[in-house]
Amino acid sequence: MDIKPLRYFIAIAKTQSFTQAAQQLGVAQPAVSMAIKKLELDLGLTLIHRADRNIGLTDEGKKLLLHAEKIIQATDDALLEMSELKGLSQGEVRVGIPSMLGSYYFPPILMAFRHRYPTIMLKVIEGGTWQLQKMLENGELDLSVIVAETLPDSLQTQALIREEMLVTVATDHPFSQLERVSPDAFFEEELVMFKEGYFHRRIVDKLAKACKKTPNIGFETNLIPLIKSITQQGFGISTLLAMVIEEDDQLITRSFDPPIWLDLGIAWRKDSYLSKANRAFLDFVSEHGCESANPQQR
Repeated sequence: MDIKPLRYFIAIAKTQSFTQAAQQLGVAQPAVSMAIKKLELDLGLTLIHRADRNIGLTDEGKKLLLHAEKIIQATDDALLEMSELKGLSQGEVRVGIPSMLGSYYFPPILMAFRHRYPTIMLKVIEGGTWQLQKMLENGELDLSVIVAETLPDSLQTQALIREEMLVTVATDHPFSQLERVSPDAFFEEELVMFKEGYFHRRIVDKLAKACKKTPNIGFETNLIPLIKSITQQGFGISTLLAMVIEEDDQLITRSFDPPIWLDLGIAWRKDSYLSKANRAFLDFVSEHGCESANPQQR
């Protein structure tokens, strides 16, 4: 079987459009339509509903999609491995990094890696850990930073960093007089939170559920400078990692009672071929990753 129609089929399934699939693939739409018709003819099955411009997979199409994604992934892995056996000097690393780590932990590591391996292309994707994990599982990323406790059986991980989730408040907030903050007291306050899907939002939601509390979220944003600014001005409190708090932020951090620690790792798919470029990145992160600073209690 020619696997090119399978690539076209997967693109149609993801975009739910022949036109968008053709644009994504960089080919003419008639070529995509003809390839899918031939695939259906070869299999003797109808794979795609085409009624009233609403594109969707038939039951047979949904079953083929599961196999098609595995076939394409295995083919891409084989081609990559064969090219490396020929002495390929260049490579690509597609890594997913949550925004906090992308802004405060990874920049010096990424720059140092690029300096050592100038021929390797780095593609850094920012997002929530849940979104990045799904992209990794779907083969859209080679590596991704995830919260270790959420690791599914399909992924393998290497320990990266251990950081404490800290209650973050303005300098004149009453919590500044406490050594630690109980979850009950925390949830009595108006909160400034990241959007759903980000690891520390998931931790806060999990904590609220355990305490049978409903978080009072007054502001929801993924912009760390905005979170800091809102908190500094006393319009809410938040949770941040120690690494993002700087001396001139005019913010105070306190541990939860009991403390909440996050074990973050860098993960990859167990059943995929990990290229030399990705192995080099893993080794480099392990060798040069900055150790997590101790929480600064102010």
